[in-house]
Amino acid sequence: MSLFRKFFGTSSEEEDKDKKQETKSPYTPDVTLPIDEQFTFNFKENGGKFIYCENLNEIAENFENILAENDWFESNVQCYDNRLFYLLDENKLTYNETNPPVFFFSFCENLIADEGSILFSSYQLKHFKPNELPTNMIVFATTSQIVHSKSDGLRRIKSTHEKNYPSNITTIKYFEEVKEQDFLHYGSCHKNLYLLLLEDL
Repeated sequence: MSLFRKFFGTSSEEEDKDKKQETKSPYTPDVTLPIDEQFTFNFKENGGKFIYCENLNEIAENFENILAENDWFESNVQCYDNRLFYLLDENKLTYNETNPPVFFFSFCENLIADEGSILFSSYQLKHFKPNELPTNMIVFATTSQIVHSKSDGLRRIKSTHEKNYPSNITTIKYFEEVKEQDFLHYGSCHKNLYLLLLEDL
């Protein structure tokens, strides 16, 4: 206890606050973090690779950098959204051929901040389960897709696809292989995932 406190004392409320600050890990995120920072922190904690982009030119540039980093040029890609085909064509990548795909390239439904996961539906995955997709993934998302929780994401899906509600709704949360499986990871598969996040707010 400091000399100042000996003379003037402190309230029990202040002491409780000090104790909480002492016991809190410096790596624990502040619960008052903005939703985008909360997602970024949790996503990286899960092993995801995050690339922030301010415009579509940066998306194209960073997409090419990922290809170069992993030597994925001239490979086959699993991709079902024709809005993304231009990036594949520009880099001379084939897609949806009979050859085994090197990576999966897609949009997503939402980004879940409180657990750092990515929410998909049949609009992106078709009928495939996560363990049936390539281990390598590149996901293109926007900052407006970040929601606080999974239930918020499901509500967003319901309002977005009101007439044609998708099936096969799932999240992918683990982005690096765990050395020892525990009950939290049971039944899940890890993905080597890059997130290209476009600022649109």
